[in-house]
Amino acid sequence: MELKEKQKKILDVAVELFKEKGYMGSSVRDLATKLNIKAASLYAHIHSKEEILEWICFGIAHDFFAELQKVKNTDIPPKDKLNLFIDKHLSVVHKNRDVTHIYSNEWKHLEERLSEFVELRRNYQLEVEKLISEIYQSENWELKSPAFTTRFILHTLNNSYFWFRRNTESTSEITNEIRDKVLFGLLGNQK
Repeated sequence: MELKEKQKKILDVAVELFKEKGYMGSSVRDLATKLNIKAASLYAHIHSKEEILEWICFGIAHDFFAELQKVKNTDIPPKDKLNLFIDKHLSVVHKNRDVTHIYSNEWKHLEERLSEFVELRRNYQLEVEKLISEIYQSENWELKSPAFTTRFILHTLNNSYFWFRRNTESTSEITNEIRDKVLFGLLGNQK
């Protein structure tokens, strides 16, 4: 979906507003005030507040899928593919910290397109689960619960926006720390 210039500005301001007040705590009037326009004028550019939430949720979901496809299309060893997946997913989170926060916490307020979005998230999880299962199988690692492992990894990666927002360390240091914890847990790379 390609947004017009004015819609991009509305989206940017809405992200700030939703981050500050939450989706349910924000109104179209609040958004119009922040944009310094009348609420009625806002409807020339959007259909509803929910449409903005759709732009956020479906937009970043598209980014996650695009990066996952790049990982799947690489011809590298399985362990490297897992590292690449983590890096690609975290790069989307890092570039979109506030959007990821909204995506992770406010998606349930979608109404008209909720079932479509739930299906999209489910498909992404299944694609990641398939990738992880293939990697485990090729490395002859035991994978007791592919679905749980995938949900755990995605939950950890999606909520890493917290660390990127609050931490003053460099992005690469945070990314490396998150990757190490996902891959090696609390004990580290014990051999």
